[in-house]
Amino acid sequence: MFIATIIVSSLLALALVISGAAKLTKNPQLVEGMATVGVPEHRLWLLASAEIAGAVGLVAGLFWWPIGAAAAIGVVLYFLGAVGAHLRVKDMGFAPALVLLVVGAAALGLRLATT
Repeated sequence: MFIATIIVSSLLALALVISGAAKLTKNPQLVEGMATVGVPEHRLWLLASAEIAGAVGLVAGLFWWPIGAAAAIGVVLYFLGAVGAHLRVKDMGFAPALVLLVVGAAALGLRLATT
């Protein structure tokens, strides 16, 4: 079971770093999507910081489970907010956030199951 935790947490951490980097470099497609849900361009660094912190926490959590559990909870809450932001403005482009929410929940479940 711990091998599954390593795989899911590592892949989720990679996805979070890629997403955070896209926000920090202000990828035009991403900036447009964020503007749709009401996130101003000058605040993208806050979201990127949260994603990168989640990635670091997930990896650190492979060595000390409470950090991994806390990071996974943070990731789940982050992406619940992301899905909610899309639904609030009736934007149906929330599939990537929903997928990462589900993967975050899987990482949390695996992390808690392997304590």
